[in-house]
Amino acid sequence: MTGYNTSLPASVPARTLETAATMIAQPNPLFAATAPVRDDPESLARSARRVFEIEARALDALAARIDGDFQQACQHILHCPGRVVVTGMGKSGHVGRKIAATFASTGTPAFFVHPGEASHGDLGMITGSDLVLAISYSGETEELLTIMPALRRQGSVLVAMSGNPASSLARLADVHLDISVPEEACPLGLAPTASTTAALVMGDALAVALLESRGFTAEDFARSHPAGSLGRRLLLRIADIMHTGPAVPRIGPEASLAQALVEVTRKGLGLTGITDDDDRLLGVFTDGDLRRTLDDAAIDLRATPVKSLMTVRPRTIGADRLAVEAARMMEDHKIHALLVVDADGRLVGALNIHDLLRARVV
Repeated sequence: MTGYNTSLPASVPARTLETAATMIAQPNPLFAATAPVRDDPESLARSARRVFEIEARALDALAARIDGDFQQACQHILHCPGRVVVTGMGKSGHVGRKIAATFASTGTPAFFVHPGEASHGDLGMITGSDLVLAISYSGETEELLTIMPALRRQGSVLVAMSGNPASSLARLADVHLDISVPEEACPLGLAPTASTTAALVMGDALAVALLESRGFTAEDFARSHPAGSLGRRLLLRIADIMHTGPAVPRIGPEASLAQALVEVTRKGLGLTGITDDDDRLLGVFTDGDLRRTLDDAAIDLRATPVKSLMTVRPRTIGADRLAVEAARMMEDHKIHALLVVDADGRLVGALNIHDLLRARVV
């Protein structure tokens, strides 16, 4: 078996080898334990509660700053002819990706661009008609400041989020949103905690304000989530899943109960519609009606017409209604199937609870 050549060139000084050996033998100070681990349950819970308290105070302070600058930022975004481009480094970048995703799913076209990659070609993704939302708590992030002149030259509107209204980023921006916090939840004051929460909530506040301004609806939301359960619930129509044509159970009013039994069994939906010569729905006969009929020895299945035992004015639904409405109707009225009629009352389809289950509406 061929192995790796681990020999070092003869030109490597002996002192260098000794230094390397010493470094390998010593523990890395970054990972050395500085204090014994405390796993006391009450201490852990106390730390967690402290985080909630600090971040709640930060959000209270942030809410007081929803003012003219926030309104101006919203107006810029509402009238932006292009897209919102969110950018930020480190933890601000992670928050920025989520903000961009929230914008995009709530009616504001948006995407995230990494500022480091932007200065190496990705700046071409941003046009002068786009609005740039730049996030930096210090307002002095070098990667962001590097691309600002190019964005200004091409005419992009700049909205900045930072914790320092006097920062370089704030001064370059058309609108500055102050996301400063009294303190971080990190006891060392180093890890971004309350500050990233503030940035995230400010992004959510923008997205929701814009959503409401545009009259964005649940159906609009579902259109950008077609693969999710919400998309199915809000986009799937009765017409998409109902049985049609010969698969729809139907008989005439003069048909016997025996013929109704055959139709219910053959179509397998647990009911049959009773229609006139113009296919208008007169009533419904269900397998529940059939079971009650079989318990009555006085009823002649071959001689009794179905119209004498059918339910007149049954519950129906239109083909253009949402499938989730059919599910709700079945649940509310304790029925397991529905007939579908058009505006003139003609029978055009049928569906049962199994059709809704297959469509994953319920």
